[in-house]
Amino acid sequence: MSQVSRKKRTIGVFKTLLPYLARYRWHYIGGFLCLVIVDAAQMIIPQFMRQAVDMISVGSFKWSSILALCGGMVGVMAIIALGRFLWRYFIHGASRRIETEMRQEIFDHLLTLSFDFYQQNKIGDLMARATNDLNAVRMSIGMGLVALVDGTIMATSILILIFLEDARTAVFAVLPLPLITVLILLFGNVVGKRFQKAQETYSAMSDTVQETFAGIRVVKSFVKEWWFIKKFADTNDDYRAANMALVQLYGIFFPFISFLSGLTSLILLLVGGIRVVEGFMSPGDLVALFRYLQMLIWPLMGAGFMVNMVQRGAVSLERVNEVLEMQSAIASPAEPKRAQGSPSTILEIRHLEFAYPGGEGEKKVLEDINLVIPRGTTLGILGRTGSGKSTFIKTLTRMVDPPAGTVFVEGIDVREWDLGELRGLFGVTPQDSYLFSDSIKNNISYGLDNSGEQLLKKAAALSAIDRDLEAFSQGWDTLIGERGLTLSGGQKQRVAISRALIGNTPILILDDALSAVDAETEKRVLTGLLEERRGKTTIIVSHRVSTLRSADLVLVLYKGRISEYGSPQELAAQGGFYARMAALQQLVQGEGNG
Repeated sequence: MSQVSRKKRTIGVFKTLLPYLARYRWHYIGGFLCLVIVDAAQMIIPQFMRQAVDMISVGSFKWSSILALCGGMVGVMAIIALGRFLWRYFIHGASRRIETEMRQEIFDHLLTLSFDFYQQNKIGDLMARATNDLNAVRMSIGMGLVALVDGTIMATSILILIFLEDARTAVFAVLPLPLITVLILLFGNVVGKRFQKAQETYSAMSDTVQETFAGIRVVKSFVKEWWFIKKFADTNDDYRAANMALVQLYGIFFPFISFLSGLTSLILLLVGGIRVVEGFMSPGDLVALFRYLQMLIWPLMGAGFMVNMVQRGAVSLERVNEVLEMQSAIASPAEPKRAQGSPSTILEIRHLEFAYPGGEGEKKVLEDINLVIPRGTTLGILGRTGSGKSTFIKTLTRMVDPPAGTVFVEGIDVREWDLGELRGLFGVTPQDSYLFSDSIKNNISYGLDNSGEQLLKKAAALSAIDRDLEAFSQGWDTLIGERGLTLSGGQKQRVAISRALIGNTPILILDDALSAVDAETEKRVLTGLLEERRGKTTIIVSHRVSTLRSADLVLVLYKGRISEYGSPQELAAQGGFYARMAALQQLVQGEGNG
């Protein structure tokens, strides 16, 4: 990216913060007023020093006069102290509030984005943007603005005062300043590039940590701790190297600025000393000029800090805005439709075809699916791995977007439903039984405000997880660890089934949700579940034919197409894939019993 476009980007990206800054404008106005008062008060201090030195140098001073000057300085310092507290309270307080609001906005926005977004973006990177990057944005609209305003006021005021004190001396003293300005501009351009690299490596490191601990079971099962230790060490070293590149830049820049600032003091000592000896300046004037030049060091250093923070903030804000500007590929229509009554057909599929965008040649995962599911039907779905079973389920709830006019729920195209209302019709237990790091009770009932003790116990009984409660140290309140780490695969699946059951939705989907459960428990769960849901629609996806024998109808998918469809008895008599799987599984079961 060229320097011109980078500058345009830096200026333009902060426009997105204007609504926040406008909302807290009185905080900033109050803070900057206090900052101006502090700067004005600081300008007075050297004048007290000038008067005191001149009194002492002529030898005709009175202690009362010196004490009066000291008292005045103490009063001014008290004003400075109070003013500094107030501008910090107002400006830093506002920047903290803006950071909090932006973090909440990012979180809220991320929840609106569709499933494909999370397939394309890593969680560690998103977390880095919501933490590290927002911290840099806060610094730019907090201390960065303070450095800009304070530096401008201080530098302008000091330059005016030293030229008013003695213009000839001032001209020589400020000779190094143009060089400092050039260095600050060059510094800002380099900082932006290096900071962006640092943030990207931080995201990569966060991804590594998140993936390692999320998959800690696999890591330990394959004894691959050493491999992940090395992977983290590599990303950690990359992050260190990126930050050291920044540190090296600071290590050169700030000492050199200090050297140039000290050079102004040396010039003042030579030129000003001659002016005092020649009688054009008093000793007090020279002391005041020294003090003003020392005060000028902060605006010069502050300019470097300001450029640093603004460049960091611009890079980070752009990364944050990339997330906030993302639009969900799946959204509710402007004018959603609602079902009228309870039609006999709850689900209807018409010539459904689907391919994942960007796939290999965009090969169709589903082809020409036609299906009518009456209300109250229990539908079983069977098929080889990769036959499109899970994708078919996702089209029903618009986790992936089917073509218009292909999937209908209660007679309405799913693309015309309000997303919240559509998904509220379904209780889904996906293949990956994701559980939260919370208690068993909250994992079952988190989706409802007031589930009620009876409803909770009923759902647990139907999934047969209730019989395991005695084995848990704290019963319902047992914490199950991140992603259900402390539970077995079957226990995780049964907790997830309870979570889906407690909503008592018109349609229940079990996507291979009993694969980790033994045959006896599976039979108990299915018998109680189907009895409880009599009159409601249930869809069961499974590789086990024994699981599907309780279904009213069974759909067999092969390479995304319907290869068989009918009752379990009809399919068993046809001699197709369903019959072959039934015979094979019965043979395996018989050998196991033998």
